Amino acid sequence: MDSNKIKPTDVRDEPIIVNKELSIGEAMIPVLALVLMLAYNIFIFGDSALGGSNQFILLLGAAVAAIVGFRNKVSYAQMLEEVGRNVKSTSGAILILLMVGALAGTWMISGVIPSMIYYGLKLLSPSVFLPACVIICSIISLATGSSWSTSATVGIALIGVGNSMGISPGMTAGAVLSGAYFGDKISPLSDTTNLASAMAGSSLFDHINYMLKTTIPSIGLTLLVFILLTFKMDIGAMKNIDDKLISIENAVHISPILFVVPFTVIILILKKTEPLIALFIGALMGGIVAVIFQPDIVVQISGQNEVSANNLYKGVMTALTTKTTITTTNPEINELFTAKGMEGMLGTIWLILCAMVFGGVMEAIGALTRISDALLKLFKSVFGLFASTVMSCVAINVTASDQYLAIVIPGKMYAKAYKNKGLHPVNLSRTLEDSGTVTSVLVPWNTCGAYQSGVLGVATGDYFIYAVFNWLSPIMTLIFAFFNIKLKHLKDQE
Repeated sequence: MDSNKIKPTDVRDEPIIVNKELSIGEAMIPVLALVLMLAYNIFIFGDSALGGSNQFILLLGAAVAAIVGFRNKVSYAQMLEEVGRNVKSTSGAILILLMVGALAGTWMISGVIPSMIYYGLKLLSPSVFLPACVIICSIISLATGSSWSTSATVGIALIGVGNSMGISPGMTAGAVLSGAYFGDKISPLSDTTNLASAMAGSSLFDHINYMLKTTIPSIGLTLLVFILLTFKMDIGAMKNIDDKLISIENAVHISPILFVVPFTVIILILKKTEPLIALFIGALMGGIVAVIFQPDIVVQISGQNEVSANNLYKGVMTALTTKTTITTTNPEINELFTAKGMEGMLGTIWLILCAMVFGGVMEAIGALTRISDALLKLFKSVFGLFASTVMSCVAINVTASDQYLAIVIPGKMYAKAYKNKGLHPVNLSRTLEDSGTVTSVLVPWNTCGAYQSGVLGVATGDYFIYAVFNWLSPIMTLIFAFFNIKLKHLKDQE
C-alpha cells in the first residue's frame, strides 16, 4: 500500500503462529462475537459509534479471543507480546496521522488548501469532476507509490472542491480512493507491491505486468461508473459557486505561488524521503508560508488583534495542534475552511490501537492461520484456490486490522498450494494485491480504513459503495480465475 504506513521489512520474516489445539469453530467465535457486537453497537449509536463505543467493542472482541486462547493453552504473556508487536508496528502510522493533522492545519491557514479549492472550482467542471478525481489521484499515487500521501495532499483539497460543488463527500472520497489505490497498487515504489511479489516468490515487474490484466479493466469500469454517476447528477441544479469564489478571495490571499508547498512534499516523496519526514517538512513550510502570506489570519487564529512575533507563533502552533477555522462571509465556506490539527487525529489513533489489540490476540491464539487453513482446505479446484485466497485476505483485513498481515499470512500459507496446481507465483501475488491491498480501506477499524476516513473526514460507510475500484478488484480477479482468463502456469515459463 504505502511507504506512508508501516515498513514491512520485519513483517515479511515473522513466523506464522499455529495452534493445533484450536478448532475452526473456536477460531470463529471471536469473529462472530465482534461482528454481532459491532452490529448492535452501530444500531444503538449510529454514526457516532466511531466516537469511542466501537473502540471498546474491539477490546471486548479481544477479551473473547483471549478466553478462547486460555482454553487452548495460550498464555497471557504470549497474547500480550503479540499485542505489543502489533501496536509497535503501527507507531509509524500513528506518527504520520499526527503529522497529517498538523499539515492540514498549517496548509489551511497558509492558504494552500483554500487556493487548491479556489483553482479547483475554477478549473474543474462538475460534469468532469468525479472522473478527474480518479485520474488525478491515480497519477499522484503512481508517482509516489503511496495512497496515504495522495489522500493527505490532493485528496483533502478535492474533498473541499466537491463539497463546494454540492457533490456528496462519499462520492468524492470514493473517487479519490479508487484513484489512490490504483496507482499505489501498480507502482514499483509501493511497499505492498514489493511485499506481495516477495511473499509469492515472483519478480517485481512480472508481478506488476501480470496485475495490469485485472487492474486495467477494474479502473476502466470504475471510470465508467463515475461518468455515469455524473450523468445522473443534476449539474444545472448545483449551487452557484461564484459567491463562494468571491468569499474565498476576500478572506484569503490566493496565489499559485502557494502550490510550492504541496509540490515540495510530493517531490520529497518521489526522491524517496521518508513520508513522515516529508509531511513534517510540509507542515513546517505551511506555518512559514502562513506567516508570510496570511499574517492577519494567523493572528485571528491566535485570538489576538495585532501582528506580533508572539501572536504569529501562537497562531501557527494552534493550527498545528487544535481545531481552527478561517472566517469568511459564506457559512458553507467557513465549515469547509476548518482543520482539526493533530488533536483531530486522536480518535482515529484510538481506533487503530484498539484494533491492534484485537488483531494481536487473534494472531497469538493462532486464529488467523486456523481460518486461512480452513479456507484453503475448503476448495479443491483452481478457482476455489483463488476464492479461498481472496476470502483469507479479506478475513485478515477484518480480523487483524492490518493490510500487511493480509498479504503476508496468505502469501506464506498459499504459496505451495499454487505451485502444486502448476500455477505461476504471479497468480498468487496478483490475488494478494487484488484482495489484500485494496480492501483494507473498506474496513472502518483497519489501519487503512481508519486513516483514510480520518484524513478525508468521510466515514467508511459513506464512501464504501463509491470506492468502486477497491471492491471491484477482488471480484475481477475471481472472474479471471473462474473463466481461466490468461492464468499463467509454471509450464508457460518453462
